[in-house]
Amino acid sequence: MSKIEVILPDNSKISLEENSNGNVNGFDLAKSISEGLLKNAVALEINGEVKDIRTSLSNNDKVRILTSKDPETLAILRHSTSHIMAQAVIALFPQAKLAIGPAIENGFYYDFDLEGHTFTEEDLSKIEEKMKEIVKENLTFEKYFVPDVDAQINEFKNEGEIYKAELLEEHREHKPTLYLTKDKDGKSLFNDLCAGPHLPNTSFIKAFKLMKVAGAYWRGNAKNKMLQRIYATAFWTKEDLKNYLTMLEEAEKRDHRKLGAKLDLFSTREELGAGLVLWHPNLAVVREEIENYWRTEHRKRGYVIVNTPHIAKSKLWEISGHADHYRENMFFIQKEDESDDQYILKPMNCPFHILIYQANRHSYRSLPLRMAELGTVYRREHSGALGGLTRVQGFTQDDAHIFCTPEQLTNEINEIIDFVADTMAIFKMEFEVELSTRPESYIGEIENWDKAEAGLKAAMDKRGMHYEINEGDGAFYGPKIDFKVKDAIGRTWQCATIQLDFNLPARFDLKYQDKDGQLKTPLMLHRVVFGSMERFHGILIEHYAGAFPLWLAPTQVAVVPISNDKHDEYAQKVYNALRAQGIRANLDDRSESMNYKIREALQDKKVPYVVVVGDKEIEDGTVSIRKRGKGPIGSLKVDEFVSGLLEEIKSRA
Repeated sequence: MSKIEVILPDNSKISLEENSNGNVNGFDLAKSISEGLLKNAVALEINGEVKDIRTSLSNNDKVRILTSKDPETLAILRHSTSHIMAQAVIALFPQAKLAIGPAIENGFYYDFDLEGHTFTEEDLSKIEEKMKEIVKENLTFEKYFVPDVDAQINEFKNEGEIYKAELLEEHREHKPTLYLTKDKDGKSLFNDLCAGPHLPNTSFIKAFKLMKVAGAYWRGNAKNKMLQRIYATAFWTKEDLKNYLTMLEEAEKRDHRKLGAKLDLFSTREELGAGLVLWHPNLAVVREEIENYWRTEHRKRGYVIVNTPHIAKSKLWEISGHADHYRENMFFIQKEDESDDQYILKPMNCPFHILIYQANRHSYRSLPLRMAELGTVYRREHSGALGGLTRVQGFTQDDAHIFCTPEQLTNEINEIIDFVADTMAIFKMEFEVELSTRPESYIGEIENWDKAEAGLKAAMDKRGMHYEINEGDGAFYGPKIDFKVKDAIGRTWQCATIQLDFNLPARFDLKYQDKDGQLKTPLMLHRVVFGSMERFHGILIEHYAGAFPLWLAPTQVAVVPISNDKHDEYAQKVYNALRAQGIRANLDDRSESMNYKIREALQDKKVPYVVVVGDKEIEDGTVSIRKRGKGPIGSLKVDEFVSGLLEEIKSRA
């Protein structure tokens, strides 16, 4: 038997003999290391690519054996489970035609063409049970290279599998493969056109759940047939699945759209237009407090605050490149007359800030120039993608643009990162970081893109930040650092962004005089901390489950007299004392019972504090305090209570 050598992750080498099939695969490698690893091996990473565990190895391959502990394998588990779901559906509904079934961020789905029947909740339960039966059979997943594409296409067509036939025709030059599920006797029970990789067998599938059914056009094109999509999820353990389902239940409770209606925070109206938001007084208060923080912090950190128009001539967007690279997302204002100039609702604030920069001469001594604006922009989106506050067409960015010299770049990036970290700490949100690189559709020179990406990397590397690379997801004018904040139940949201731009300064011919007397082009950083006010407030509503901390709460204190007739006058004095110090208070003098008013304020309206006043409070000059989530916490003199509130508000506790 001949031998090969492969290289392990620690760069050590291991020599392996060919097996009885005349090759060496991942099972052989795992077995040579330990029986435990052989039992738990799920897949391989060969020279940087994830492959099936049965893939043949070649001499000097760099190999890593993957188990369920490696994050790459969760998608393999889910994709494999999607095949089992398809197998179960075909077993229960033989007339169903298969489309596609990929793994997605939180699970997987499969699209089916099932004429004359719509999947029900009862169907999902039956499919789940059938999947469990299939899994118990301990079937193997086996990769099969299609030897004759035309013959296989004809076979798919004869079986009615028109979608598989179409996909195979499209991928005929890509060495197409089927994945078979086989029983212990080697009999093939099901096949699916797929590139893989997949699990070794179904014994690894232990925890899955079918979630819902939705409609989906074939290939996402509304001109094609509507298919039925079953969404599902899978995890390595039942405990992980249980935790995920619990998180979904919690997310349902925190849905900002439901809380928005319940707490009277915002609304949208059909006659207003999709993705355009009406901020009600309660949420407008939250926004006002956050904007006050935003303005104060920007001035402390050396920014100047500007305001710019909502529209501009199309000429501006032609210079910036938006007209060519962002056109499908822009709103055009209808011309009255052919002789009129075309105007466009601004999708971004950056060209306006550039015009402000151009209004004055600049030297290296006047840089960096940090320019900030709460600027409202408008971006066209598909109506189906819009919802609540997190996907809208009109929104306000907490935008800033920094014009600096190359020598100042690293420091400016670090200053922004500090700003983001300080801000998210106030809301008790941690964050992850991604570096998004050059997309397929970009403007400018590749050399400048390479410099920009290197500059962002250098800034993060200098401070020892951990970050992931998100290939090809940069803006069309420059790479970016994206901050994904983690909310109270562990979900991540895209918020802050830093984008380095060599292109717009060049397109607008921006200059500054350097210390050597030469005119040079400044670097430009695009930056947001919150992202958009709409999206961030949607995130905050869910993060706090509508129970805003005192400094943000629309109503901070509810004053409740025990008896309106006897205690109303004193309650009014307490209310006035609170309002006089700028505390947002509400005097509840309705004829409802005291307990009802307390419960409504603390539980339904999520007011941080309720103070109750009666005979004893009038006699002692005090208030009896109840705190949201804690209940009664004692009594205080009115001025002591007010002082404590002001301190809590100031500290943003």
